[in-house]
Amino acid sequence: MRKRIALGTARGLVYLHEQCDPKIIHRDVKAANILLDEDFEAVVGDFGLAKLLDHRDSHVTTAVRGTVGHIAPEYLSTGQSSEKTDVFGFGILLLELITGQKALDFGRAANQKGVMLDWVKKLHQDGKLSLLVDKDLKGNFDRIELEEMVQVALLCTQFNPLHRPRMSEVLRMLEGDGLAEKWEASQMIKTLKLRSCDNDNPPQRYSDFIEESSLVLEAMELSGPR
Repeated sequence: MRKRIALGTARGLVYLHEQCDPKIIHRDVKAANILLDEDFEAVVGDFGLAKLLDHRDSHVTTAVRGTVGHIAPEYLSTGQSSEKTDVFGFGILLLELITGQKALDFGRAANQKGVMLDWVKKLHQDGKLSLLVDKDLKGNFDRIELEEMVQVALLCTQFNPLHRPRMSEVLRMLEGDGLAEKWEASQMIKTLKLRSCDNDNPPQRYSDFIEESSLVLEAMELSGPR
């Protein structure tokens, strides 16, 4: 069911980004804004923050709005949103589906620190993905599918928007086409970055963007249910 919700949401975002004219940037992609119809098909909802954008334009610059934990780093730091900010939000949505937790609420439990994305990256690096999975599933999940969904989520949430896939590519990867190649390429980029970092300049975490952004307080105003 959760994979089906992910696929339906991806198809909806492909339609908004690539088949609408003008294209639509949702700007608040999260599990709470995905509705299910009578056939349990996912429907993207809540267009209160959406922006229309000509296909010739790469981005729109606005005051930062959205839900903390879902907002792409470049949007936090510059106010520029594009299809790739929605891709970032979709990556966080995938993690919400896997964990059964809201990114906004993450860190409030006694055993949780930081933000969801940084936690997932650490568990993936340590080979402990089973700790991510919603306890309500009681261990009833496909481990290969889990690895693949986490990889797609991490590709979607790369800090450089140019490195993130388009939603049409995300959909293909969720359907089993091209993930291995995309993942291998992303790991090569990551390795090169790590080699260029020294001890005084460690790789940046998502929480660093939140803490450093002068715009995040404004974003927090719309972080709750609407």
